[in-house]
Amino acid sequence: MPQLSFDELGIPLREVTFVVVDLETTGGSAGTDAITEVGAVKVRGGERLGELSTLVDPGTGIAPSVVALTGITRAMVTGAPRIGAVLPSLLEFCAGAVLVAHNAPFDTGFLRAACARHDLAWPRPAVLCTARLARAVLPAGETPTVRLSALAELFGTTTRPTHRALDDARATVEVLHALLERVGNLGVHSLEELLALAASAAGTRPTDAQRRNRKLAEHLPNAPGVYLFRGAREEVLYVGTSGDLRKRVRSYFTAAERRRRVRDMVAQAVRVDAVECAHALEARVRELRLIGAHRPRYNRRSRTPNHAWWVALTDEPFPRLSVVNRPRDGALGPFRARALAVAAVDALQDAVPIRRCTQRISARAPKGSACVLAELGRCGAPCTGRQSVADYAPLAEAVAGLFAGRSDGPLDTLAEEVGRLATDERFEAAAVRRDRLADLIGALDRAQRLTALAALPELTAAHPDGAGGWEFAVIRHGRLASAGVARRGVPPMPVVEALLAGAETARTGPGPLFGAPEEEVSALLRWVDRPGTRLVLAATPWAEPARGAGRWRPWLAKSVARTRADKSS
Repeated sequence: MPQLSFDELGIPLREVTFVVVDLETTGGSAGTDAITEVGAVKVRGGERLGELSTLVDPGTGIAPSVVALTGITRAMVTGAPRIGAVLPSLLEFCAGAVLVAHNAPFDTGFLRAACARHDLAWPRPAVLCTARLARAVLPAGETPTVRLSALAELFGTTTRPTHRALDDARATVEVLHALLERVGNLGVHSLEELLALAASAAGTRPTDAQRRNRKLAEHLPNAPGVYLFRGAREEVLYVGTSGDLRKRVRSYFTAAERRRRVRDMVAQAVRVDAVECAHALEARVRELRLIGAHRPRYNRRSRTPNHAWWVALTDEPFPRLSVVNRPRDGALGPFRARALAVAAVDALQDAVPIRRCTQRISARAPKGSACVLAELGRCGAPCTGRQSVADYAPLAEAVAGLFAGRSDGPLDTLAEEVGRLATDERFEAAAVRRDRLADLIGALDRAQRLTALAALPELTAAHPDGAGGWEFAVIRHGRLASAGVARRGVPPMPVVEALLAGAETARTGPGPLFGAPEEEVSALLRWVDRPGTRLVLAATPWAEPARGAGRWRPWLAKSVARTRADKSS
């Protein structure tokens, strides 16, 4: 099943409906109609809700060794329904429940294959394997094996396995209940925690430190926000965010948490603090700010919020492109890795014959020898005096205009070159240039969209909260200045007015993002871009450049699709 997020934790085990399934087969593979018997038992909260049992005609013979094991003969299944007739009833019986089986991959493999052969959609239920659960729960040495018969003996079940489907399903129910009685001691109280425990390898049970520190989560609210694990010296060990603080922090003290690094962190924690937030966006922004402020040793990401790379024109008579780690007005970026910035420079130099050398060239009658690039016609050689400051200026303006979205001529140049290479059947070279152009367009588009948002002195946006209300965010120069909610039935505009009155003042800095951290601006842009978001108020109109990279998004989409096709061929 898909991995569940920690915000989805919390379905109490007593409220979960389980359907325990067992199959008997001919001994053939899942690729054939090899099922001879189906047994299923539905339970919830320790109560048996129903049973389903039927023989199945496989339409083929049964191996003698299987007949000896199960007692099911060819004569017994003759006249029984075929699996195609049984499946609809079985799937209906299992609808909405967690599917349980001992050695579950075996049973679910046969059922999925049968559904595929008979054009029935496999419902993809949550699946729990009692064999794997037993390995994770039972201490080493308590039982030599996790075979169903051994577990039935260990727990003294009233029904013992007989290699008949319904008997084995009933025995598995009793084994399941016995295992569920033990998981509470491991800090497992919800379905998701149980599934994570069963999916874990044996030996990943909660440590003593996890069990000892479980109390640290008890005071936390069931609300969205940010949590901070603190050590003995009040140092912040780890910062995280969740839609439900209490449930998320509780998960650190159960078998659902298997990361060794995090287990080490939990062992050192003496307190967990929490900051309640209005909604997930505020929690994300506060998480970024707290990580940047405290730089917790157990957080691996977002520890250096202002560390980024930019591509900028140097300030000299004959400007060149330079990769810098401080934002400058008019620069392109931010890039999260220097290699990405260097790649953008390479693409720009292919589009505009701006000089590539790093020497500083004086405007006064420069003298020097031309390089190879000048001989190839890829540089005007201002170092030799062949190109004056006035002649060179349009090249720098072309780059500056591309960054600002005033002109996209250099992109046309690169696109034409890709077309020429393809026409000349130089397909590999065309693909390289196409991918380089695609990366440049993506960088420009992202930079221009981030810049457009950061340029707004104030923007108030609203997004539906999914329950008839609204989530609000007041954004000032790329920073979250205020956040709040108007629940269903609450007039929204008074809430907006209160948020504006209490909003933080944005202290701006240099660069296209006005000093705002890239990760925060990106988080705000993703939130504003979500379907359903409405712009409520804006101090100035939000506008993106008319000749910006946004015009090239259709070309970019085709290029990405073509690149994927090339890689798959």
